[in-house]
Amino acid sequence: MANVLWLQGGACSGNTISFLNAEEPTVVDLITDFGINVLWHPSLGLELGDDLQQLLKDCVSGKIPVDILVFEGTVVNAPKGSGEWNRFAGRPMKEWLADLSKVAAFVVAVGDCATYGGIPAMEPNPSESVGLQFLKRKEGGSLGADYRSQAGLPVINIPGCPAHPDWISQILVAVATGRVGDITLDEFHRPETFFRSFTQTGCTRNMHFSYKASTQDFGQRTGCLFYDMGCRGPMTHSSCNRILWNRVSSKTRAGMPCLGCTEPEFPFHDLKPGTVFKTQTVMGVPKELPPGINKKDYALLTVVAKDTSPSWANDDFFTV
Repeated sequence: MANVLWLQGGACSGNTISFLNAEEPTVVDLITDFGINVLWHPSLGLELGDDLQQLLKDCVSGKIPVDILVFEGTVVNAPKGSGEWNRFAGRPMKEWLADLSKVAAFVVAVGDCATYGGIPAMEPNPSESVGLQFLKRKEGGSLGADYRSQAGLPVINIPGCPAHPDWISQILVAVATGRVGDITLDEFHRPETFFRSFTQTGCTRNMHFSYKASTQDFGQRTGCLFYDMGCRGPMTHSSCNRILWNRVSSKTRAGMPCLGCTEPEFPFHDLKPGTVFKTQTVMGVPKELPPGINKKDYALLTVVAKDTSPSWANDDFFTV
């Protein structure tokens, strides 16, 4: 039996909603098949008021062991580092996090806000929000760069806005069943099983990407979204096109550009008008290219690709 305590800081509850839609395994599977005991969750917990405070105090004291501490949302430090803008169970949430992270065997940050600070940490960041162990690319966050849980690991980060539900449930299973040793973390403490490949891997538009065949409108089933609509799939680490959402689709499959929400810089360009769904270019070459491609080679590749593009490259291959 693995005790899971789920807390929520400065958040929209999007990752909770995502988690409750997990399918492989489901939340019910976690409890019935994998021995996970949910001590408390903002949407599932029964304890309120004094009972909740006592539960948390028992966790801090060690009376109730915390095997996995899951945190959703930013760590709010405002005003002036006090954290008083986000009070929970009688004290600033940041104080509960500091105490509970010291006794937790594992700490898992779910969603962009908990991992990197997310949208609340955009300038000017009035809530003084940070992630648990990062603020964007900068290590540190609320717990500090040197933080290690009782099991000797840093915070396990599962980014996304929201994170894919099966990423969350599968990592919880790995930790709860003693297979955490199989999890390799990257430089941002993301499990590489989900975040080593790019979102482009498995994208149904890879043919269009190769032949530089573009689309200029949402919802279209032909053409690549990278060249005109600001899709960040070739530069974003995620498995959204390998582990489909609801086992059915993904943003790019539905004709929506990837926004790069699993990367520390999200939201890119601070959501300035004209930058979100429009590829920024210089003399026709995108300012931001996939890793490993320089602009000179890209320009040459574009000419060759367009000259060799077959007529069927723009066919709607979903037509029945």
